[in-house]
Amino acid sequence: MATIAFIGLGNMGSGMCANLAKAGHDVRAFDLSADAVKRAESAGATGVASAAEAVSGVDAIVTMLPAGRHVRAVYENEIFDAAAAGTVIMDCSTIDVATAKSVGEAAAAKGFLFVDAPVSGGVAAADAGTLTFMVGGPEAAFAKAEEFLAVMGKAVIHAGDAGTGQAAKICNNMLLAITMIGTCEAFALADKLGLDQQKFFDISSKASGQSWSMTSYCPVPGPVETSPANRGYKPGFATAMMLKDLKLAMDAAATAGASTPLGAQAEALYAMFDNLDGRDADFSGIYKLIAGSWGRD
Repeated sequence: MATIAFIGLGNMGSGMCANLAKAGHDVRAFDLSADAVKRAESAGATGVASAAEAVSGVDAIVTMLPAGRHVRAVYENEIFDAAAAGTVIMDCSTIDVATAKSVGEAAAAKGFLFVDAPVSGGVAAADAGTLTFMVGGPEAAFAKAEEFLAVMGKAVIHAGDAGTGQAAKICNNMLLAITMIGTCEAFALADKLGLDQQKFFDISSKASGQSWSMTSYCPVPGPVETSPANRGYKPGFATAMMLKDLKLAMDAAATAGASTPLGAQAEALYAMFDNLDGRDADFSGIYKLIAGSWGRD
């Protein structure tokens, strides 16, 4: 078993950290939140006082942080100086492509094996160890990282060079936002036309309108038992996080000169939902905004 530093114990990181400890690894856990560190300790990790302490002498490092500026700061100010050359490093944060590339290049120059490895699946998958990892970085770094990522996920896919993991994540989540909005519109229209929502699900889930947003994460109560719609739209994957990813996608599109008209509309709708106190609801809760029932109960 390996000694692993895990930095960033939020909603996603806590479950990922717990699965590494459950697999028998010696996990050193750090977060700015003392409560988060205590939860990691209760799951089998060893809490430490700083990121630098966490990474000293370990075999592998996992970071799960809110934004690019946090990633850059913790690597430049703590990890690079305290970790040993040759350590495999996996940044599982969802950040901008440019920062992922620059941090990866800096890590490689210092002799680290670095990959950007953002995830898909949400909190439930993080807890269950069934995440999908989209991994960018050199082949040698991916080969070392894969064995650790596989403990936390059901799929570990090498996307290409540094930054391509982030590119895959933001493109995937832009598509998810678009298909969720379309699914919500269809259910809202079906309801207005007098079509029972379960009947519509039974038909469309087996027809050409089928999508993950319908069959795995249905935005209306009833058809899919595990959907947040059946828990009062408790996340899951919060609107604030989806909006963050859409902003990253739109920034990337502007930089690349790509046309993303539906992505831009999705960002605008999720920004509206966020402003109407939907930021802490699951992103599928935008159904209630589209159906005209948000804020009525």
